[in-house]
Amino acid sequence: MKILVLYYSRYGAVKEMSLHLARGIESVPDMEACLRTVPPVSTNLSDSQLEVPDSGAPYATLDDLKNCAGLALGSPTRFGNMAAPLKYFIDGASSLWLSGALVNKPAVVFSSTASLHGGQETTLLSMMLPLLHLGFMVLGLPYTESDLIHTSSGGTPYGPTHLAGSGTKKSLSDEEKRLCFASGKRLAEIAKKLN
Repeated sequence: MKILVLYYSRYGAVKEMSLHLARGIESVPDMEACLRTVPPVSTNLSDSQLEVPDSGAPYATLDDLKNCAGLALGSPTRFGNMAAPLKYFIDGASSLWLSGALVNKPAVVFSSTASLHGGQETTLLSMMLPLLHLGFMVLGLPYTESDLIHTSSGGTPYGPTHLAGSGTKKSLSDEEKRLCFASGKRLAEIAKKLN
């Protein structure tokens, strides 16, 4: 079964988080992580993106979303909210909402911010809202993950987060990596049980 790991990453932190979530997903037998991204959006209407990105994960399609057994959705924080490119993609999923194609699929969310109080939790909550409307069952991280108590970087019960730092591009801490892995593993285990 495939779990869609759908993310937008501007500077690479969310992409790195997606790889740790994918490892957690694939630690569960018979589960496969399907990494996808979305193109940037522009206010310049003459801008257009290539059909296929130059490097990294392919661009997501609605079929990727429709055919997944579960979803991990990741975004950097933009003023306490998910980034516009990811929101734009999700906003285009109304046909899947109308058909009920995403109802009862499990989902997790993850994010990265430049500062500790830069909106990690509000971003995760903003990402949950359209998922709930689409019918997903949104999962958090339980406090049985002891890294939630001990981390001095990222990590919330709403989902994994990363404290990237302002201009420093901090690497993911060991706690952040483990929380991403745990979130991916939990998502895959629940998707497997539901199917």
